[in-house]
Amino acid sequence: MKNVWVISLGGSRIIPDEVDDKFLSDFKNLINSHRNKKFVVVCGGGSSARRYISALRKLGKGTRDQSIGGIAVTRLHAGFLARLFGKQANRELPMNMKKVKNLLGRNRIVFCGALRWRDKNTSDGTAAKIAGFLGCSFINLTNVKGLYSKDPWKNKKAKFISRISWDDFLKVSRKIKYGAGQHFVLDLIAAKEIKRKKIVTYIVGSLKAMDNILKKNKKVNGTVIGEKS
Repeated sequence: MKNVWVISLGGSRIIPDEVDDKFLSDFKNLINSHRNKKFVVVCGGGSSARRYISALRKLGKGTRDQSIGGIAVTRLHAGFLARLFGKQANRELPMNMKKVKNLLGRNRIVFCGALRWRDKNTSDGTAAKIAGFLGCSFINLTNVKGLYSKDPWKNKKAKFISRISWDDFLKVSRKIKYGAGQHFVLDLIAAKEIKRKKIVTYIVGSLKAMDNILKKNKKVNGTVIGEKS
């Protein structure tokens, strides 16, 4: 679909500790500045989801129950943002990709959380699947600049990777052990999907970087996942 972008909005940006009303206001203004485009925004669960997942784990619940608890938080975030954006956004949350496409025909912005439970999937995987289904580019807006050689929060010597091929990114993703509520720039399902559908994917940590991509500026202050590294 032309002029459609899929945005994976990390829960860490929505609610780092408290609801980040300043960031969300800026996010809304940015989206509204691109009136000629349509957006599907897939909301993550972030630390809020991980708290519930941790509690379910401690209470003896298995991975599936933990994941479903996290999914509920992503949908809560999606409903909250849809209300923030008002009439230009959907009020009904989609539960499958056909519904996403249908709602996109009637709304400029469609918010959703995880569409359904799937083993070893995250909201990033959902976003990648939707981008593949709609045939459009994909931006992952998270709380780090992009992809690093190691976790930048834990290792100050981690090296930033500005560009990587689909094949090489898939190799990196395979090394990440899955857990409900996992925190990595894109999960294995997303890595497989963007490679299979050849989806140009951007990982960015700021609204300015996202704005530059939407404006098709040459400089990308983030990571580009594509055909050549």
